[in-house]
Amino acid sequence: MTTAGTKTVAECTAQAVSFLAQSDAEFDAGDSLQGSEKLYCAATQAVIAAAKQRGWEYGSHRAIKNATTQLAAEYDDLFLVGGFIVAEKFHQNFFYGENEMEDYEIEVDRPLVHDYVNRMVALVNEYARSA
Repeated sequence: MTTAGTKTVAECTAQAVSFLAQSDAEFDAGDSLQGSEKLYCAATQAVIAAAKQRGWEYGSHRAIKNATTQLAAEYDDLFLVGGFIVAEKFHQNFFYGENEMEDYEIEVDRPLVHDYVNRMVALVNEYARSA
């Protein structure tokens, strides 16, 4: 398995989209733990792709959080921070293994993370075209 450090920007964005689909399949199968983790992974891969493009650090959770803040400033778009914060809820849901998110939270927050990942992938593609 390749790590984010060896993947190209295009591979990271493709992985983000793939994780979104895997997440949906896991939730549809009733596995909210794996669905939660795949959703968080999708968001993380999208941020890694943007950070790689710009030569920013991305090798730790802190670096990824910093990248979201830098992207929000670059695009004057606080959703680029908020969307990642919502994705982190899914990581916590998985990490602690307790399925602590309520059904209504999952129902409301899943589409937000989808929107976030899709927005990030669009920004990565837009940035590549303008470079």
